[in-house]
Amino acid sequence: MIRTYPLDLISLASPLHRGLSVIAIHARRVLSPPTENHIVTEPAFIRVASIPAAHPYVRAITDTRRVRVLPDPAVPGAPADVWWPPVALTSQWLASHGADFDVLHVHFGLESFSPDELREALETAHRVGRPIVYTVHDLENPQLVDQRPYRELLDVIIPTADHLVTLTSTAADEIERRWHRSSRVLAHPTLLDGAAVSEHAVDETLRVGIHLRDLRPNIAAERAVRAAVDAAALLAQTGRAVEFELLMHERVRDDATAARVTAVAEEHPAVRVRRTPRLSDAGIDAWIGGLDLFVLPYLHGTHSGWVELCYDLGVPVAGTDVGHIKSQHPDDFFVIDLDDPQTLVEAVALASDARASSPRTSLVERRRSERVAEREAVRDAHAQLYATARAEISTEARA
Repeated sequence: MIRTYPLDLISLASPLHRGLSVIAIHARRVLSPPTENHIVTEPAFIRVASIPAAHPYVRAITDTRRVRVLPDPAVPGAPADVWWPPVALTSQWLASHGADFDVLHVHFGLESFSPDELREALETAHRVGRPIVYTVHDLENPQLVDQRPYRELLDVIIPTADHLVTLTSTAADEIERRWHRSSRVLAHPTLLDGAAVSEHAVDETLRVGIHLRDLRPNIAAERAVRAAVDAAALLAQTGRAVEFELLMHERVRDDATAARVTAVAEEHPAVRVRRTPRLSDAGIDAWIGGLDLFVLPYLHGTHSGWVELCYDLGVPVAGTDVGHIKSQHPDDFFVIDLDDPQTLVEAVALASDARASSPRTSLVERRRSERVAEREAVRDAHAQLYATARAEISTEARA
């Protein structure tokens, strides 16, 4: 999954070496008739230390024709596919590997450090002459309940980074308001590749899905299942056939909460909880692709990769009004209140209308071409941003 790239770009295959080789060859061929020399040079890749590197979003934004992302350094004592806590965001690693990369781009993993540790690392990056790009995915950390420590980390990195990127204009407005820094807004690109999604089975029953994952802190699991049960009862009164399926990992953070969720679901036959291992990407795609509505029961958050996936698969989202999630694809996002089941009933009705108005296959295919073009534009924008950041540091060094 993690591809290892050469860190030394000045090699026997470099343009400099090839040029010297050509001169030597012509010196040995002084008796040969003169010929026109064509030395084909390769582009100088921009080397990025990405925090992390092995992440689907990072792969989606990387133009591999111009950018090389360094692999995540091994984490002592952790499995090979674990990147956290990110070694490349430590002062020690940055000081000893400054010659191996051109730009430091931070995405996730701040919570692994104290504010002082993060500050020291960023100062080290600047001391070795490397610019810092920070993509503000999360203004609130979905893995934490108490947001104060995370806000302290944002207060370190947002004022320090040379360039800021975020995913929505509303998030950029919040960053401007809180830190007086402007951000480049680049949409979350599609993570889907491969064959087109096939048409899902359509019958009279509307299928609504809620993924509770491992009951992480920002998921309102008990309120979500209560909303589903109450909405199912209201929908039954109207004669509309609906099935609510709540997925929950077999291993969760709170077994008592998992038991309560399961017990509440048993109050209505149209609601069921299915415990599963962590699904593969293909498994998630298949499950969401079979839904008519996906419910996102967040207590807090900023942006959501689930919303992007649902958009690509042609499935509307009903979610709580937190962060800037509804700004990602506002036409496909229905705001609901988990304490008011009528709002979920209305979202189901809107999803039903959407299903009737446009065949899923044509919608997905149309969006696919648009999203692939958008991804190319996002990759180009990142490559240009890296080049600009590197050039700015070089100019400062010469001044």
